[in-house]
Amino acid sequence: MKMLENKVAIVTGGSRGIGEAIVLKLAESGANIAFTYVSSDEKAKALEEKVKSMGVKAKAYKSNAADFTDCEKVVNEVINEFGTIDILVNNAGISKDNLLLRMSPEQWDEVMATNLKSVFNMTKQVIRPMMKARNGSIINMSSIIGMRGNAGQSSYAASKAGIIGFTKSVAAELGSRNIRCNAIAPGFVETDMTHYLKEGEAAKSFLEKIPLGRFGSAEEIANVTLFLASDMSSYITGQVISTCGGLNM
Repeated sequence: MKMLENKVAIVTGGSRGIGEAIVLKLAESGANIAFTYVSSDEKAKALEEKVKSMGVKAKAYKSNAADFTDCEKVVNEVINEFGTIDILVNNAGISKDNLLLRMSPEQWDEVMATNLKSVFNMTKQVIRPMMKARNGSIINMSSIIGMRGNAGQSSYAASKAGIIGFTKSVAAELGSRNIRCNAIAPGFVETDMTHYLKEGEAAKSFLEKIPLGRFGSAEEIANVTLFLASDMSSYITGQVISTCGGLNM
């Protein structure tokens, strides 16, 4: 029996990067997958078909996790289509890096809505079916930047730090209902959002600070997600797992 067989997982921002790796990892472990996306219909459809070929149910939903009404709609559709929700992975995220002196209110608000408000939106929607089932795992994608801060990333850092506080509060509220809530704080991970980190002197500077001496992979973040989604972590809640090659020691 696969680790997540017959479980139903929702992954936001699931069509590329870390989200795509998580979708494939959970499906590989037997979960039926619903994932949201906002950009390429073509990529989302290709991933949906790939997941179905793994022998599980899959459906892509074009939905903006920053919009409360969109989230309400997609969760209702997932329950109607899949019957239940066992796992939520709040992965949707963006960065609009800029020095605070130059940052516009619009840039700040967009990052906060996509990275932090989306976590509230989706978690708010799934807790009722999870409470009814008296079971569930909510996994929120934070960042070591939310733990350390970083020049030029005040909005991103604030949004990711907010996720940590939210995670711990939800874990305290819902633990008695057997619903766990944890966060993952990736370090520098190779994705299409971070390709610029590998170039020139900047890459050398980052690598010198990482004890393992390399950037992480999306699959390595997906492995931690699988652990938190499964019963292997049944006594873990309210925690932040820093997955950063030792950078955040």
